[in-house]
Amino acid sequence: RYSRFPRRDDGLNGSPGRRKGGGMTKKKGILLGSLAVFALVLIYVLYRFNYLPHPKYSNEKFGIETYRSQVDRDGDGVDDQTDILQSVRAYLDTRPKYKSRYYATGYPDDGYGVCTDVVAFGLLGAGYDLMELLHEDVLTHGDRYDIDPVDKNIDFRRVRNLKVYFKNTAIALTTDIHDIDQWQGGDIVIFENHIGIVSDKRNGKGIAFVLHNGNPYQRYYEEDILERRNDLVAHYRIS
Repeated sequence: RYSRFPRRDDGLNGSPGRRKGGGMTKKKGILLGSLAVFALVLIYVLYRFNYLPHPKYSNEKFGIETYRSQVDRDGDGVDDQTDILQSVRAYLDTRPKYKSRYYATGYPDDGYGVCTDVVAFGLLGAGYDLMELLHEDVLTHGDRYDIDPVDKNIDFRRVRNLKVYFKNTAIALTTDIHDIDQWQGGDIVIFENHIGIVSDKRNGKGIAFVLHNGNPYQRYYEEDILERRNDLVAHYRIS
């Protein structure tokens, strides 16, 4: 017998129930797809800006001979190029927090620092007192600098002054980052408003990493940044 009352469709027998289930599955698929795309974009952004570690390679992988300086300024048995690189790593191992402050001692002594301090401490460990050296150059060649008033304690910690100093005292090298064998650990790299030391580690293309302290949010002190910056100014070697 047929009932006078229509059966309730519980989704098990009729097509309306199947359509409803299919709709939910489609929405779930779209949601999962969107989440997957978001995750991929997030990973890309984090990787691009060095919040995720990049693979590092040595000179040997690219058949590059590691440069050794013929100078050992502090007479410790370690050439200048190697000494600078080792001193920078020792300084960065203290994990200096980024903050710009004035110090009566010149060199920061409280665990803080900025980009120029990476270079200053690297050179200091190799026997080059950048504070004294730049001050002497300012007094001798004041017309090269735009400093008023002169202050030995801070002048060597300003990128604009280091641009002038290294231009006139260091060995100028290529700014072509793809000329990879010319970029060696211990070199100095200068950007418009930033400075760092070239690392002895490289990315998969052979392009050198940079040892630097750029901002309070930087996760690693050794980063793969040369390819994504468009403000490279100069590349120098001390000896």
